[in-house]
Amino acid sequence: MKNRPSWQEYFMRMAYLASTRSTCLRRAVGAALVKNNQLISTGYNGAPKNSPHCSETGCLRESQNVPSGQKHELCRGVHAEQNAIIQAAINGSSTQGAVLYCTHQPCSICARMIINAEIKKVYIASSYPDPLTEQLFKDAKIEMILYPLPEQD
Repeated sequence: MKNRPSWQEYFMRMAYLASTRSTCLRRAVGAALVKNNQLISTGYNGAPKNSPHCSETGCLRESQNVPSGQKHELCRGVHAEQNAIIQAAINGSSTQGAVLYCTHQPCSICARMIINAEIKKVYIASSYPDPLTEQLFKDAKIEMILYPLPEQD
């Protein structure tokens, strides 16, 4: 009999599944927002609704040689974490006290949204070069936990 996954593994796998919908040409990111061990929303990075995807227009960041972790505003896409918070709001689900599972460490813009959404904990599968995120979470007493997925059987 196969081992039953932990809650953390279960929801992190959902974040990875969400990332498969990403339309970003540089990095596919997914997020799962969970409250009381119930999935309340998911998100992935890509162009806003009713806008052409980067696969159609090209990557703005790539065309301007923007390094990873810098000038987050120079992007047509909405981040996975932002989309998960937005979807929770659209569907009337409170994010207060929720836990976010994300395939990558949030940028500092997303960190500020996570703080104001009153999300209490963030699990990430991989880090991202944005030390401001770490400082913002530390100041807001939000725990960020590195949780890489175990190998599949």
